[in-house]
Amino acid sequence: MTSTLRRAGGFAAVGTLALAAPELGRAAAAPFAVVALLAAFVVDEGPVFELFARPQDRRDGRLNGLAGFALAATGLAILATAPRESMPTPVFVAAVLVVAYGNVGARAVERLWTDPGRSVAGFSLAAFLAALAGQLVVGWNLGRLPEAASVVFLAAAGALVAALLRSMLYERDDPIVMLSTGLLLWLFATIGVESGLTEVGAALLVTVALGYVSYRTGTASVPGMVTGVLLGLLTIVFGGVGWFAILIAFFGIGGLSAKYRYDEKSERGVAEDNEGARGSGNVLGNAAVALVAVIGFAASAGMGIDSALFRFAFTGSLAAAMSDTLSSEIGVLFDDPRLITTLERVDPGTDGGITWQGYVVGVVGSGLVAGVAAATFAFDAPALAALTVVCGGVAGMTVDSVLGATLEGGRVGNQTVNFFGTLAGAVVSAALAVALL
Repeated sequence: MTSTLRRAGGFAAVGTLALAAPELGRAAAAPFAVVALLAAFVVDEGPVFELFARPQDRRDGRLNGLAGFALAATGLAILATAPRESMPTPVFVAAVLVVAYGNVGARAVERLWTDPGRSVAGFSLAAFLAALAGQLVVGWNLGRLPEAASVVFLAAAGALVAALLRSMLYERDDPIVMLSTGLLLWLFATIGVESGLTEVGAALLVTVALGYVSYRTGTASVPGMVTGVLLGLLTIVFGGVGWFAILIAFFGIGGLSAKYRYDEKSERGVAEDNEGARGSGNVLGNAAVALVAVIGFAASAGMGIDSALFRFAFTGSLAAAMSDTLSSEIGVLFDDPRLITTLERVDPGTDGGITWQGYVVGVVGSGLVAGVAAATFAFDAPALAALTVVCGGVAGMTVDSVLGATLEGGRVGNQTVNFFGTLAGAVVSAALAVALL
């Protein structure tokens, strides 16, 4: 066994202490707090130190990695045993085990393959199985087994969230990964899962299959693939198949547009990096607003907000993302672009530069999203509803171009501009729906 795999096994053993939470009750944080104190102030040599020490720990002469891991678990345990509004114990256990055993899966796969996609798959599978088993063990110990659909969904969502964060961060950032995963799973558990086990299982299989295809065809990087799978799963479970159809239409058409005449774009110096493969920043920049909208839809009953507004926010944001993507990917193939704020001629690929051909294609892209939305959602006035989506998409595309011309560059990156463009699309579409429908 390699040292990295042994070390991951050691962290997994510490993480397994979470399973004692039902027996320990209010003292569930104690084992992890003790481990954190020993790692930070006591153990500085010997076989235990050698097992857990990372390269930086050896230079510092202290098990900082183990201390941080145990402290993160301590924090989640405190949240799980708070007197009021406490985190569900199964969620606490799932968050700890996802990180602890996910790393074991990743290290085991890395012994055989160097492909980063397989490493992420190993992490995700081990994390999913560990979270699944942990929730069942704790539920059995507490005498109240959770719903099967909820168990599978939380295990899958936790594995994907942790895998995404791990692909973007470093091994030393595992405490951040654990805390973030725990808080998000708490949110998902609070919203609840209305779908049955069959629906959740089918959603997971479909999104994973599509994510694998996107990675193998080069339309998504590894983080982009994981982000897409997570977004797809949340969209199906919290929204439904219709929501997912709109999301997949954007990702599918948008991904293909990035590949369209890629060599020519490369020669012109306007091609996307990484051969057009979407990264996590690109995916989140375009779909973060849509994700918030679908979660808001699921939670709308408890907030007293009309759920229809979230439908329009969701479709408007993705219409804006589609419009901007198509106008950018197609528009750069034409000469003589003009800056949207001054109409002066600029070089192809200049932030905020537009062509009339690209703008027309962007309007068509917004219409495609509106058409899918009208076909999948039971709008009372489909034509008028589609019009609000198109208007939201065009407005978002325009805002994106204006921000690109005025703010993009330096501290304001393309992902930030994309986010505000999609936000504008969501707001305009929802506002028009309120005014017209």
